[in-house]
Amino acid sequence: MLFDVTRSELTRVFGEDRLSTLPATAFPPSAADTEGARLLQTVGVPTEAFHLREPAEDSGLLPLVQDVVDIEDFEDAPAGAGQWPVIGWLLNAHLALDPGSGKVLAFDADEETAQELHTDVSSLIQVAFRFRRLLEEFTFSGSADDSDGDGDGSDEEADFERLEREVELIRQETSRIDPLPFQDDFGNGETVWSVISEEIAMGQHFEGDGPGARSLYG
Repeated sequence: MLFDVTRSELTRVFGEDRLSTLPATAFPPSAADTEGARLLQTVGVPTEAFHLREPAEDSGLLPLVQDVVDIEDFEDAPAGAGQWPVIGWLLNAHLALDPGSGKVLAFDADEETAQELHTDVSSLIQVAFRFRRLLEEFTFSGSADDSDGDGDGSDEEADFERLEREVELIRQETSRIDPLPFQDDFGNGETVWSVISEEIAMGQHFEGDGPGARSLYG
């Protein structure tokens, strides 16, 4: 496990009612006893961070990659990827767990690409946790709406510089342990987490009832 992620830490920040988990029975036999499956069962992820896949009502199982995309269209898909369970959805990509290596891959049906996104599930939980916590706790000095000329533009600029530094810190600290979530930093193409980090730095993804959005949008 690359990152020390615990249920107690997530609960302390978000509370029990804002964490999502997957039942043990949702995983196919090939993945049921893996560390990744265990973490998704016992630690979980913040509900608002990304969407965990709901098991099918009839079978109680997670869909397989071959059930949600035409795996033959993915020239870069690893052998056997069609049999991997789909554990979630992030932006425009299906997230699948490789039971053999423990990696999480992102399957983008629009681009027909399969990209390694995390070395293990603890990395997925860590990145989701840190970005969600930033969105929960970051506040702006005042409203970004300065149409009446009363606001202080310099304060707003300083706020966004501070936000950008916080986002970059998450990227750098993650990449020192797991380079995959932001591997575009190494010239290997943009990932969904890279897109999300850029959007957060621009002031997006703040929930309307959160302190960041209230201070940003008034």
